[in-house]
Amino acid sequence: MRVRRRRSRHPHRYDSAVAIRVVFAEDNYLVREGTSALLRESEDIELVAAVEDMPSLLAAVETEKPDAVLTDIRMPPTSTTEGIDAAREIRGTHPDVGVVVLSQYADEEYAYELLKAGAAGLGYLLKERVADIHELVRALTEVSKGGSVLDPKVVEALVARKDRLEHSPLAQLTEREREVLGEMAQGKNNASIAKSMFLTERAVEKHINSLFHKLGLTEEIDVHRRVMAVLAFLREEGKT
Repeated sequence: MRVRRRRSRHPHRYDSAVAIRVVFAEDNYLVREGTSALLRESEDIELVAAVEDMPSLLAAVETEKPDAVLTDIRMPPTSTTEGIDAAREIRGTHPDVGVVVLSQYADEEYAYELLKAGAAGLGYLLKERVADIHELVRALTEVSKGGSVLDPKVVEALVARKDRLEHSPLAQLTEREREVLGEMAQGKNNASIAKSMFLTERAVEKHINSLFHKLGLTEEIDVHRRVMAVLAFLREEGKT
């Protein structure tokens, strides 16, 4: 018998004994049912509602008071950017609720549109990540704590586009610095970057200081502002 785990009484503090309460929104019935089944299998997730459109999503957030929302980017009524619109509204009215938006496309424009007003508590992942429940749980956990998550493939697309520019500033970076830049753009803090790259935090700090200097960016201690600075730089077409 599965024991229902209780939410911590301390905001944004989670441990292995606490499940993250999640509302999931997806208009495709088969995808919604399949993903819901995956989420229910995870001991780290308590799926409190699965809905099919933006109005139902907003109503579920109001009723269930989840820790995080997982939503498709396109849903009725217009099947355009409802997921992004819902994320903005939810973050505005329920700032303690994190939101991960799912998309079929590694489109940096959509990602930037979602994050341009601030990256805190927001994530943008490709739908293919849903098959990796551990990655999905990590993303939902991160946004529920106020962090941010950006799909590695979106970061790769941004870096590749910047690379194609004549006299690209990225040419100044060492291979290690480029790796660190990509990790930062995904929303990782120094400790997470150090762990994924098998470096010390001090080494990561040195790489960050060096690449920010080479790219002419203002150093940001706050992870969310740092994400925005890196994304804005990568998105800017004409910087040389």
